[in-house]
Amino acid sequence: MTTTTDAAPAPLGPGEAVLAFDVGGTDTKSALVDADGRVLSLRRTPTPLDGARTAESVVERVAELATELRDEHPDVRPVAAGLLVPGIVDAERGVGVYASNLGWRDAPIRDLAERATGLPIAFHHDVTAASWAEHRLGAARAFDDVVVLVIGTGIAGSIILDGRPHLGGGYAGEIGHSPVADEPLCPCGARGCLEAIGSAGAIVRRYAERTGETVEGAREVLARAETGDDDARAVWEAALDALAFSVAQLAATVAPEAIVIGGGLSRAGDALFVPLAERVDARLSFHRRPLLVPAQLGGDAGLLGAAIIARESVRA
Repeated sequence: MTTTTDAAPAPLGPGEAVLAFDVGGTDTKSALVDADGRVLSLRRTPTPLDGARTAESVVERVAELATELRDEHPDVRPVAAGLLVPGIVDAERGVGVYASNLGWRDAPIRDLAERATGLPIAFHHDVTAASWAEHRLGAARAFDDVVVLVIGTGIAGSIILDGRPHLGGGYAGEIGHSPVADEPLCPCGARGCLEAIGSAGAIVRRYAERTGETVEGAREVLARAETGDDDARAVWEAALDALAFSVAQLAATVAPEAIVIGGGLSRAGDALFVPLAERVDARLSFHRRPLLVPAQLGGDAGLLGAAIIARESVRA
């Protein structure tokens, strides 16, 4: 199934026309960005999961989408494409090193995509590019040293130092898999990862484990905590404590001016940001206290980031 809109807001401004693709574990977002910065034919399609051939199938689908987008807008001629994927990404070599939810290892995605589309491909990690969009256009634009933390089903992050992404060969920013406790076992194989306690997915799962009840999302757990449900309160406070521990560690090691928080859990607003700030403050002494700031670009941050890196690759 394809979901399509005619146009999205145009925060990008004038520049080269490019294609943008943001591949996720479930859906792939795609769009054409014209020379005025308008995001045209923004659409969401299922990501093809094809076992050992998933990388090839994803690239084939990207090529199909590229053709459809160009056919819909024959007057717009993209000169490059930005392609984002999750997992461990070596952007310099154009390789998807590892993606647990997509099942590839050391996949030469950039080369495959360039051959399939006939366009230069700017290839990068999804959250890093989304963070770069927040830095250029959104909540992180006022800061040179900033961490962007996306809290959804899992937890992903990106570190920007001195105005530039810190990549660490694709391994930097795995904040969701930083250890904050001895338990529980994380699907990644390690124990006590932040993602296994503080993510929206973990909140739902841990509440179900305690109560045997299924809830629709972390916001429902929060609502139950606020109405006196002891199990919900215990799960929610454990998540806050884990997030505060991780933020305090970032303050002590990276010293960001701000931590921009996005993803579904960020929409809890003050119910998240106020107690999280209190817990972080209680853990720090002489350290620089990072501002905790909600992300601004929402679910389209990755797509905008893909367009930005595509435009920059043309100018390089």
